[in-house]
Amino acid sequence: MSKRVILVTGTPCVGKTSVSHLLASKLDAEYVNLTDLAIREGLISGKDKKRGSIIVDGGKMKQRLREVIKENDKDTVVDGHYAVNVVPKNLATHVFVLRRDPIELKKFMEQSGFSGPKLWENLASEILDVCLVDALNVHGEGKVCELDTTGKNAEQIAQEILGVLKGLKKCRVGLVDWLGKLESEGLLDDYLKI
Repeated sequence: MSKRVILVTGTPCVGKTSVSHLLASKLDAEYVNLTDLAIREGLISGKDKKRGSIIVDGGKMKQRLREVIKENDKDTVVDGHYAVNVVPKNLATHVFVLRRDPIELKKFMEQSGFSGPKLWENLASEILDVCLVDALNVHGEGKVCELDTTGKNAEQIAQEILGVLKGLKKCRVGLVDWLGKLESEGLLDDYLKI
C-alpha cells in the first residue's frame, strides 16, 4: 500500500488539531501542523495586524510540504485550515473537512479567546461552507469527506476518519446546512454578522 497524505481542515475550533494528533498516533503517521511548520521554518511573508495572525508564504510552504512528504516513509496527517491550498494536489490522498454547528462553535471560539471581527469572520466561514467549498474546488468530491463534529470528542471523530480510510464508512459531502438550520431557527442574524 502506498503512503497516504491525509488533510484535516476546517474553521478554527472544529477540532482539527486534537483529531489530527490522535489520527497520526493511531496510524503511526507523521503529523504536520501548518502554523507550527510556518513559524519554525520561517515560511512567513508577513503579519496581518488587523487579524493578529501570520501570513504564510504559500509557495515556500508548498515546496517544504512536498519535501516533508517525500522524505517520509509513513503516512502524513496535515492539520490546517488552509491545507488544501498548500499541500500539492497530486500528493493529497484524502481531505477531511471538519464541521461544527455554529451555536456550539461560537462557544468554543469564545472559550479560545476569539472575539470581535475575528470571531464573526470565522463563524461566517463555517456557516457559508468556505473550507468545504475550497476543498471541493481543489480536490473534487472523490477525495473530500465532510464530518460533523458537533457534540463529538476527538476519539469519536478519529474513529469516523479511520472508518473511511478502511473502507468501512462512506465518504460524503453535503451533510450539514448551517445556513438553513440557523435561518429555520430564526438565529441567522445572530450568527452571521459580517
